[in-house]
Amino acid sequence: MLGKVREIVLPKIERHGAIEAWVIDDTGFPKHGKHSVGVSHQYCGQTGKQDNCQVAVSLSLANHHASLPVAYRLYLPKSWADDLERRRKVGVPDALAFKTKPKIALDQVAWACATGLPRGVVLMDSAYGTDASLRSGARALGLEYSAAVHARTLVEACKEDAVRMTAEALALGLPKRSWQTIMWREGAAEPLRSRFARIRVHARGEGCTTDEPEEWLLIEWPRDEEKPTKFWLSTLERRIAFDRLVDITMMRWRIERDYLDLKQEVGLGHFEGRGWVGFHHHATMCIAAYGFLISERGAFSPSETDGARHVPATALPPSYRPRGAPAPA
Repeated sequence: MLGKVREIVLPKIERHGAIEAWVIDDTGFPKHGKHSVGVSHQYCGQTGKQDNCQVAVSLSLANHHASLPVAYRLYLPKSWADDLERRRKVGVPDALAFKTKPKIALDQVAWACATGLPRGVVLMDSAYGTDASLRSGARALGLEYSAAVHARTLVEACKEDAVRMTAEALALGLPKRSWQTIMWREGAAEPLRSRFARIRVHARGEGCTTDEPEEWLLIEWPRDEEKPTKFWLSTLERRIAFDRLVDITMMRWRIERDYLDLKQEVGLGHFEGRGWVGFHHHATMCIAAYGFLISERGAFSPSETDGARHVPATALPPSYRPRGAPAPA
């Protein structure tokens, strides 16, 4: 069924532009009991803390107009994967072994490549981006990525006598001229903008090899923050325009829209069964309904759809200051 949904919906999305991104993410479903398949005390994005919940990993294809989940699988914690009696009660397939969330995501990405889906830059938050094997797996599949990483991620600038340091330390040592204010899309109330810097680096640290490729370290440092707040490693081409690099990286917001609509509009989080098959059948039906909504939205031109028009990212002049902002130190 998901194949048929892709067949119908992707052309409607591509009517507004080519697929530009493959977005990896997961979503949590809070639960009170302990018998629903995969339920465990783990981080739940919906509550923003460690909680009793189920977690599903997904891959969405996106452009600036819309996105569509094309792969969706429940994460089975090791406590479940190793418990044959619990598996039997909820119908977990016998061949299914424990896999980490990044490994599930990489399997989904490899499947999407093998299926021939239109390719895009792989986008992921730091829960996935800090996994060096996921990044190297994406490179091995011939895919570019823009992966969020932690401030403490070790990197080494691509220059002579460079030393290994954290991404945050490297960012704090950049000269003032490195920082550029960039507006990347229209928000609900006003354009979204922030300060960014970028520098070519090699990733170092846990899971990295000695021959890690040269890639971009993209850094965000909002003017009202004491230090940089977000970091990404990206294999996008060396000559890419700065605002274009930010534009693609920030497209990960589309997955938030996916899950908001899937949960609030079509009931993704309302499944009350306990079994493996039922969990995935429910999600499939919800994604099909969501695809119908996207198709209906895609029947209109961007000018006819409120909020659908994309404004490309723009690098603002050095003299730019948001209204009421103090002059830089």
